[in-house]
Amino acid sequence: MKLSDFDFDLPEGLIATRPANPRSSARLLVAEGARITDAVVRELPDWLRPGDRLVLNDTRVIPARLSGQRVRPGPDGESRAGMEVTLLEPRPEGRWAALIKPLRKLGVGERIEFAPGFDATCTAKAEGQAVLEFNLAGGDFDAALERAGAMPLPPYIEARRKADARDRHDYQTVWARRRGAVAAPTASLHFDEELLDRIAAKGVQFTHVTLHVGAGTFLPVKVDDVRQHRMHAEWGEVSAQAASEIAATRASGGRIIPVGTTALRLIETAARDSGAIAPWQGETDIFIYPGFTFRVSDALMTNFHLPRSTLMMLVSALMGRERIMRIYAHAVEERYRFFSYGDASLLIPGE
Repeated sequence: MKLSDFDFDLPEGLIATRPANPRSSARLLVAEGARITDAVVRELPDWLRPGDRLVLNDTRVIPARLSGQRVRPGPDGESRAGMEVTLLEPRPEGRWAALIKPLRKLGVGERIEFAPGFDATCTAKAEGQAVLEFNLAGGDFDAALERAGAMPLPPYIEARRKADARDRHDYQTVWARRRGAVAAPTASLHFDEELLDRIAAKGVQFTHVTLHVGAGTFLPVKVDDVRQHRMHAEWGEVSAQAASEIAATRASGGRIIPVGTTALRLIETAARDSGAIAPWQGETDIFIYPGFTFRVSDALMTNFHLPRSTLMMLVSALMGRERIMRIYAHAVEERYRFFSYGDASLLIPGE
């Protein structure tokens, strides 16, 4: 399998920079077997059956984008330089791995001020990243980050506009609970309370799992033979209750439908060892590409993904590469909106 096998032409005008409003008014491409139907997300209950179970990622995106000033003491007083920081993942002892621009202008031991009483010291630099030790911890850190930080929009949106106050709402799911993600599980952004109520009334049940989505989800694949690619690791948990609910639905003949690739990757990770869903906690770097055997997921609701990305490989594994290319050609022709704030698809493999 070559990287070029997962490429396609995407007009730049189809890249969404704002979500649909209301959330459930986004378009929904339903691909069931060889059939493609154009629908709307609010019609999702029409495609679900009583006894189905949606698996939802309850991670909460933190405002991980910070602007600050590097402070460097000198014989003639302090010198300052602007710094843009994106928190990546927590490290032991309250430290954070971070991307910093421009990293070359920050030395180990130097301090970045983000707001009065809120700063961090660089404790290490390696492989294009830094490790920051903040002066606040626990609830004080969370509160300061909420005040000073901005939502970490994906690079393809940041290149077109900066994050603003609207993104605090738009880039967070309505069921977000456990803080820790620096990117949203974007298929879940299409749901509002009214849609959830209508799905529940259909006899469909919900299970919450947690995968803290990392910035590595946007890293490009740089190898031509995709099997040589190594995924970034992300922390996740499938609780005993979640595993039990999923197993019971499968046993009763209901379908397991993860909402988003993050939920799918997590539950498939939790089924790797025994072949069936089981409680699981840890870091997963599972890489799903054609040839993968799905042990839990029967279908997938997801947004439209970047060409040549690992997520294109994942949906190709679920639906077949040729079929997914037909689906994406249809989406482009019908001018569906792509990527994190774009429209959605419901992928049901069929025969």
